[in-house]
Amino acid sequence: MGTTRVAVVQAAPRMFDTAETLNRFATLLAEAAGAGAELVVFPEAFVGGYPKGATFGATVGVRTAAGRALFARYRRAAVDIPGDTYAAIRDTVARHGAHVVVGVIERAGHTLYCTALLFSGDGTLLGHHRKLVPTGTERLIWGQGDGSDVAVVGTDLGRVGMAICWENYMPLYRAALYRQGVQLYCAPTVDSRDSWVATMRHIAVEGRCFVLGATQFATRADYPPDFPLGEDHVVIRGGSCVVDPFGEPLAGPLYGSGQVLVSDVDLDLLDGAYLDLDVMGHYARPDLFGLTTPADVPRAATTS
Repeated sequence: MGTTRVAVVQAAPRMFDTAETLNRFATLLAEAAGAGAELVVFPEAFVGGYPKGATFGATVGVRTAAGRALFARYRRAAVDIPGDTYAAIRDTVARHGAHVVVGVIERAGHTLYCTALLFSGDGTLLGHHRKLVPTGTERLIWGQGDGSDVAVVGTDLGRVGMAICWENYMPLYRAALYRQGVQLYCAPTVDSRDSWVATMRHIAVEGRCFVLGATQFATRADYPPDFPLGEDHVVIRGGSCVVDPFGEPLAGPLYGSGQVLVSDVDLDLLDGAYLDLDVMGHYARPDLFGLTTPADVPRAATTS
């Protein structure tokens, strides 16, 4: 399939300021596309924001009026699909002609979801994946996704899969993406620990795929003055990277600043990479282990 230029964006939105966030999205996408990137990956919750450190006034058995007011602000900044913010994202993608993965906070009915969207270069929505299990206190503010969007999408660039933040610690979810032949494994996140890069490198080796990890770099100035944060200047420190199918970093990891990281990936390397490892093929033991997803279970016959 040859070489594809990819980019991972290490940046943050402006919390509760959708217009400024969309401006940042457009500027960063223009930079990546201007550098020749054909696939651009933005972090988790880039549109809608990640409320780092917020409790929303909730403890066991107790919710506060101030916490509900903060959640109301957060909910109003979320993205309806379809809706005006979604249309602005789609139109920006179409102007720049690159495939894009972007994390959004999706509002559907009365529930919010942590969602990753995949667009083609003409703005067509190719993939819409909701985070299956929000982590820890995220479960207070985000609903759970389901199995309907566990999918790898065939594109002109290769087969693209999306795993949001700690979905990358779900072995069976990773296996479902491997079984569908993921080649460009996109991992939008806000995890900035050293262990995250080790995870990205492990997945690249395990899945024999290119891994594109996009992490936010957020500072106190990216949040309103009244947002309940400490005084530390750096809120999320980054760690974005691009990793080849043998676990070697091609770009990053980068910490301590915002940046668009660009790298060329050669999908022809994958043919050789499968020589000694294909975890869903010759390195599997289907006589001992199996993976069952909703798509594998036949529907019960209906009677009239």
